[in-house]
Amino acid sequence: MRGRFFIGDIMSRIVLVDGQNQFMRSYIVNPTITPNGDPCGGVVGFLQSMNKFCSTVKPDVFVVVWDGAGGSQKRRKKNKNYKAGRKPPKLNRWGANMSSEQLRTNQIFQQVRLIEYLNQTPILQFREPGVEADDVISYIKSLPVFSDYEKVIISSDKDFIQLLDDRTVLLRPTQGEVLNRNRIIEEHNIHPRNFALARALVGDKSDNIDGLRGVGLKTVAKCFPFLSENKDYYLEDLKEHSLNVESNLTIYNKVVEEYKKVCNNYSIMQLSTPLISVQCAHKINQSFEEYTPLFNKTEINKMLSLDGLTSLNYSCLTETFNNMINSWNGF
Repeated sequence: MRGRFFIGDIMSRIVLVDGQNQFMRSYIVNPTITPNGDPCGGVVGFLQSMNKFCSTVKPDVFVVVWDGAGGSQKRRKKNKNYKAGRKPPKLNRWGANMSSEQLRTNQIFQQVRLIEYLNQTPILQFREPGVEADDVISYIKSLPVFSDYEKVIISSDKDFIQLLDDRTVLLRPTQGEVLNRNRIIEEHNIHPRNFALARALVGDKSDNIDGLRGVGLKTVAKCFPFLSENKDYYLEDLKEHSLNVESNLTIYNKVVEEYKKVCNNYSIMQLSTPLISVQCAHKINQSFEEYTPLFNKTEINKMLSLDGLTSLNYSCLTETFNNMINSWNGF
């Protein structure tokens, strides 16, 4: 890849959006209906959210990553319960008179339509079969070409906490918060680089991953204080500490007795080694190498007119896209 680019003396910024996470948030809560009576809140809400983010975040590189078909299968092979038994999303009132099949059809239509909109912008999109968005975002975030960039990850998913460092923040729109490395250390007394280890002990109810019974992040921070250090620790360190510490606390026995479960949890939850193939990594690299930002505003306006969405305000997105094109010097 070619050299990095900067806007004057300001550090460049890349925004990495967890597309599925943000689309579903909009799809569930936004009640917008087209003049033809079709729900389109997923499209409208997503574009409105990106418009709002661009008013403050102002990215120089804008990436949206989608979960690929069958993306959960690699982790489900490690734990058959991974993301199993999730209840259908509780929709706003707009879906009350639609069957489950109609809702599913509409959801797919909206997501495809949104991708078509984004294809007319400088936004890079990735969707790899058999790969979850988390892994692609982690891989892109670690690319050498972006080492001097500020990184803003947009997602409500706590899994991304482990990626936070001095140049990476996590914007969680649903929770209305921005997390950085220092805030995580202050709140949890656990360094982001060791957060996946801590969560391997605790588990993740949202993904149906069982942790050690009765163990939460506060307990982990208290019983394994070294996890707050700016240093990588490993599963073996947890086990060794549990075996050698002079304490009657049950957590240490649980770590030793259920060490296999902890290891399995970590293999599912960690993002430091993304679960992507060499071919997938090459495809991502090639996409950046061949990237040239384009913005077809005329086509977007045609699409908005066709969809009956001419009142949609995307002025901040327009400004951002124009700035991305005007400042483009290549990676």
